[in-house]
Order: sequence, then structure tokens, then C-alpha cells
Amino acid sequence: MGRIDKGLQTFRGRALIEWVIERLQPQVAELLINANQNQQRYSAYGYSVISDLVPDYAGPLAGLHSALASASHDLVLTVPCDSPFLPENLVQRMHTALQEAAADVAVAWTGEQAHPVFCLVRRALRPHLDRFLQQGGRKIDAWYADQNVVPVAFDDQQDAFANFNTLAELNAAQQNN
Repeated sequence: MGRIDKGLQTFRGRALIEWVIERLQPQVAELLINANQNQQRYSAYGYSVISDLVPDYAGPLAGLHSALASASHDLVLTVPCDSPFLPENLVQRMHTALQEAAADVAVAWTGEQAHPVFCLVRRALRPHLDRFLQQGGRKIDAWYADQNVVPVAFDDQQDAFANFNTLAELNAAQQNN
């Protein structure tokens, strides 16, 4: 969406971030919002707002990096702000898979498609992510390649990971009520 703040775009009468908060809040003990603009507007939702610690917008990994630095729990879940249909059992399923596989990262999948920004990550990976980012790494898949990752199938909820990358996609979804 260019420089437009996705999380504050309206979808079916509410900001996208509100849909995400509604789905995640019952599933987590701590909710952090990663925002690099409009921090005051996001803080009005009553949760801690954190910004990227890495300069020059380093993508989703920068948000994960900030969350790993700020969270008070050993596990950090990340989701994008433009996915209003998150599974109501996202955390439970990701956590179960992480524990059963003794993995460090759990990533949501539907069919053959990974959804790498929907992940549950151990905070202990922060030093590794620090080094990766300091060395110029920016691709989430490249960072995952060095981690113990477990895929978590959500084939029963494929629409849960739909997101909006353009205003046209968002507007089209508004029409399909």
C-alpha cells in the first residue's frame, strides 16, 4: 500500500488493527503493536507500541526483532496487521506444534504455501537475529533457513491468512460482504 499505514485502513467499518486485536487478545498474555508511524493513534488501543530498532525499514524481521527485544515472555507470536480473519486457535496450534517438535520457530502453512510472518518464535533467538540483521539480512525465509522451524498446517482455515496488499484488494474485500 505504499506509505499508507495498513493497520489504520478501514475494513467493514473498523480499522484493520482492531480486527487483529480482537482475534489475538484472548489468545495471548501480552500484546505489542509494532508501528513506525502513527504511534499515538496505535497507543490509543491500550497496548504497548514498539518501533523498529533497525533503521531504514528492514521489513517484517525488524518488527520481529523489536518484539523479541520488548516482550516479557519466552515466546513471541507475530502476525501482520492486514489479516483480519486470524484463527481463533492460532496460538494454541502454533504452541502445540512448537513444543511437540522441540522447535524454535513455528510457521503457519496452508497447502503448499508458507505464511512466514505468521510465526511463533523463541525469544532466545534474538542474538542470532541481531547478527543476521547486522550483516544486512532482510529476508525472513533466509533467516528461517538457519533455525529449527516446524510448519503448522492450517488447511482447515485457509482463508484465515488472507491479507490486503493494495487498496484495490481491500476495497474489493469490502464489496464481498
